[in-house]
Amino acid sequence: MRRTVGALLVLAACGKPATRESVRVTVPRGAGFTAVSESLQVHGVIGSTRWFRLYARLRGLDRSIQAGVYDLPRGLATPDVFRMLASGSTALERLVIPEGSMLTELAGAVETQLGIPADSVLVAARDAALLDRVGAGAATLEGYLYPSTYHVRVGVSATEVVRQMLAEFEARWRPAWDARADTLGLTRHDIVILASIIEGEVLHDRDRPFVSSVYHNRLRAGWRLQADPTVIYALGRRRRLFQKDYALASPYNTYQIDGLPPGPIGAASAASLAAALYPARTNFFYFVARADGHHVFSRTLREHNAAIARIRGASER
Repeated sequence: MRRTVGALLVLAACGKPATRESVRVTVPRGAGFTAVSESLQVHGVIGSTRWFRLYARLRGLDRSIQAGVYDLPRGLATPDVFRMLASGSTALERLVIPEGSMLTELAGAVETQLGIPADSVLVAARDAALLDRVGAGAATLEGYLYPSTYHVRVGVSATEVVRQMLAEFEARWRPAWDARADTLGLTRHDIVILASIIEGEVLHDRDRPFVSSVYHNRLRAGWRLQADPTVIYALGRRRRLFQKDYALASPYNTYQIDGLPPGPIGAASAASLAAALYPARTNFFYFVARADGHHVFSRTLREHNAAIARIRGASER
C-alpha cells in the first residue's frame, strides 16, 4: 500500500516520544549529512536514518545543519531536531568561579571544570589589549575577572573565557563608582585592590563596610594595612600563617609595605567593591575574627588586645 508524501512527512515529524534525557552530539565542521544522521541514530535522538534523510530531502533541510556541539533530547521530533541543529546554538558548560579566587586558583578552576589548561588561562590574562582596556597599568587581569557562575559554550577558548569574565566585571562596575572613587582620592585600580583585600578578610556580609572602614582609617592615618590575605597572596598559596611569614619581603605584604599593594590579590564581589567605596563611618583601627567568622572591631590597641584575649579564652573553654 503506497503512502502519500504528506503521510510520510507526518510519520517522520513525529519520531519517538520526547524524553527528558539529553545526549551530547558533536557535528564536526564539514561532516556529511549521512554521517550526521547516523550519529543521531546511534545516540538515540532519532529512530530511523531513512525517515530522517527522507524528511530532510523533501523539506530541503539537508544543508541546514551547523557544526557544533549540541545537547539533544532522545526521541526529539524531527522538525525540532533540524531546528536545533540549524540554530548553531551549541551546548553550554557551567563554570563556577568562587569569590576571592586568586588568578592562579581561577585558572585551576577553569582547567578542572572546562578542561582548558591553566597555563592558557594565565597567558590570556596577560593579553595586552585587555590590559589596555582595564587601564590600570597592571601586569595581569588579577582582580578584574569577576567571580560568578558562567555558562560557556563547549569548546570555548581560554581567551573567550577571560573576555567573558572581564565583561562581567565591567557590567558590575557602576558608572557612579568612578565619581565616588575620585571623591575618596583613589583610582578604580585602588578600589579593586582594596575590595580584593576586604574579600579575603570577610565571611559575613555585615562585616564588609566595617572592615573597609578600618583600612580606610589606616590609609588616612599613614598606618600599614597589616592584612593577612596579602601575606597569603605573597606566599602564593593558602595555608596557616606563622610569625615568620609576616617578615616576607614582597611588594604585596602589607605588614612590610606602606599603603596599598601594587595590584589586587583576588577576585572581589560587587559587595566588596561597594564596601571599598562606601566604608562605614567609624573610629576603628583594628579587628580580629571570632570562631564563627564574625569580626570584633576596636579603636585602640588596648581594646584590640583585650578582644583577642576574650576570643582565645572562649575557644579554650
